Amino acid sequence: MLAAVLTRFGGVDALEVREVATPSPGPGEVLVDVAAAGVNNTDVWTRQGAYGRSEPSGWLGPVDFPRIQGADVCGYVAATGEGVDPARRGQRVLVDPVLRYSDGPEPLVAEVLGSEADGAYAEHVLVQADRAHDVTGSPLTDVELACLPISSGTAIGMLDRAAVHAGQTVLVTGASGGVGLGLVSLAAGRGARVIALSSADKADAVRAAGADEVLDRRAGDVGRRLSELVPAGVDVVADVVGGGVLTGLLPQVRAGGRWVVAGSLAGPVIELDLRTLYLRSLALLGSTMHTPAQFALLVEAARRGDVRPVVAATYPLTEIHAAHTRFERREQVGKIVLLPRP
Repeated sequence: MLAAVLTRFGGVDALEVREVATPSPGPGEVLVDVAAAGVNNTDVWTRQGAYGRSEPSGWLGPVDFPRIQGADVCGYVAATGEGVDPARRGQRVLVDPVLRYSDGPEPLVAEVLGSEADGAYAEHVLVQADRAHDVTGSPLTDVELACLPISSGTAIGMLDRAAVHAGQTVLVTGASGGVGLGLVSLAAGRGARVIALSSADKADAVRAAGADEVLDRRAGDVGRRLSELVPAGVDVVADVVGGGVLTGLLPQVRAGGRWVVAGSLAGPVIELDLRTLYLRSLALLGSTMHTPAQFALLVEAARRGDVRPVVAATYPLTEIHAAHTRFERREQVGKIVLLPRP
């Protein structure tokens, strides 16, 4: 099968498009024909080794090269392993990219498709059968479905962790990206008032996703403009940017409010005056992806068509270098999706 193989940490030239052996499903597994595979920050940062602090590292640690990346996949069951109902062949599926959740009071992400096992940047991908969810009747296209797992899974996990509900005011940073648009749409769907932080040229698309107000992040003095909109302070900030955005806007959260972060586009290392945090009883929360129950909710929303991801562009798998390069420019609104087959 044709696959884009990550051979080392580095730039786009670390990805090689070549023929590799097609895997066969073992007990409890299914082989999925990949119809569409989304591109994510996690793919790019893992390729770069950007998760390492003192040396290059993948998201969860060392990467076993060569590795086929790609955690977002919509496709069709091509073959079933022992113990899996053969009637599932031909079934349209959306795959939960979390291969294993840790044991404990909360199921935390322990292994991820495209990181700890070969992923969807290929014509076929091998997954556990219980991770492949039936979305046969969904009105979404295969490309739209492939936008959901990482981005919207991360978004729903953030909103749940911050306990967002109707009547609250939520600020979403990085609102024009995949996770950001998911946050806007899902928070609005919960009945929250959504204020989005984005560039002015992307404001219309962010409003279309459900934002009540869009603040131009380039216009300066975002804190003042936010305080004019919400004098009492926002209830929740759902943040994928980090860096100076966190330190600059944390005072705009109301006393007892919550800041949930799942990214660091503006930088992973910050200086924080702890008095801002503890004197006002703020909660600073970290969130990584989703739980099984949260992904099940996302699948149900996809089946009903309650979510409608924004697709920025599609590329054939053979043009993965161009797709990653465009993604890194961060000029697009929405998701970039790879198509393994012509």
